[in-house]
Amino acid sequence: MKKQNVLNLIKYHVEKNENSFRNEAINIARYFDSIGDEQLAEYIMGLIAEANLYTPQSSDFESDFLRQVDTRAVEPLSLPTEIAEDIKGIINAVNHNVGINKFLFEGLPGSGKTEAAKHVARLLDRLLFCVNFDNLIDSKLGQTNKNIVKVFNEIGALPCSNKVVVLFDEIDVIALDRINSHDVREMGRVTSIILRELDRLTDLNKEIVIIATTNLFSNFDKALIRRFDAVINFDRYKKEDLIEVGEYYFSSFVKNFKNISKDTRLFKKILKASDVLPYPGELKNIIKTSLAFSDVDLEYDYLRRFYNNLIGNLDGTDINKLYEKGFTVREIEKLKGESKSAVARKLNKEDDINE
Repeated sequence: MKKQNVLNLIKYHVEKNENSFRNEAINIARYFDSIGDEQLAEYIMGLIAEANLYTPQSSDFESDFLRQVDTRAVEPLSLPTEIAEDIKGIINAVNHNVGINKFLFEGLPGSGKTEAAKHVARLLDRLLFCVNFDNLIDSKLGQTNKNIVKVFNEIGALPCSNKVVVLFDEIDVIALDRINSHDVREMGRVTSIILRELDRLTDLNKEIVIIATTNLFSNFDKALIRRFDAVINFDRYKKEDLIEVGEYYFSSFVKNFKNISKDTRLFKKILKASDVLPYPGELKNIIKTSLAFSDVDLEYDYLRRFYNNLIGNLDGTDINKLYEKGFTVREIEKLKGESKSAVARKLNKEDDINE
């Protein structure tokens, strides 16, 4: 460590340049790590992480190709049992410290891959760094190749590797199948460099955890798949799982809206009435916008919006059809905005009017 490093720390502190201060501190930690003083390096990184807890508005560490992701406020995940068990397995594998540290999450968009990666980092009590593909990808593939080498060098230089998770979110951007790609030669070079650098990183570092996600597993390079210790499939949601996810998001969001009457039973019936439920990412947005866009003067408007957003054409749906799907007279009244007596007359269910 040079005197300039200390002077830089003082300078950045006086200027209140939190990002530069943090980067300089990390560089100092890297220095001590490189000379074998791992304890001091880990202590410095611990202080940085602790400082982040008390300065939530400050910008996190960033490099050209890596950005730190805040995992302090991640929402609890509602995953199918099979996927949840695999996530627990990843935690166990890393804690065994036997070099099983590279995992590929594959599945449709919105299936929870990125959020699950955040939870892995949180459960392992590690900092999460995400590869910034905006800076990595260059119009000149030759420069992209050089950037890939640089990002792996940055990953390898991170101090306290046993406290880090690196996420390649949607890695298929740079790792398409070398055989099926339209530009076989150039894309093949990119993927080959990734393979080489991943092998080199694995040889040099047995502690850092690598997680990659892909929406295009069928187009993923087979040689690269073999570089991962485990592939976790996130396309294992049954309808019951998605109903449970929907209920969780509804309960989380609805408490923030004061003029809305919570009706979990009717909400769940709408979920069950849908022939196909979207994956959690899309379902979350549908629930959130249905609540947010609802009329503040109509306490059940969010349910009508939710039905339309999820199933569609509530106004054009016959009341008898709704009744056949299990909706009660009172529930149809809430959805249709008609009086209970009017609904009962249309259904010839005057006896149900007092339900």
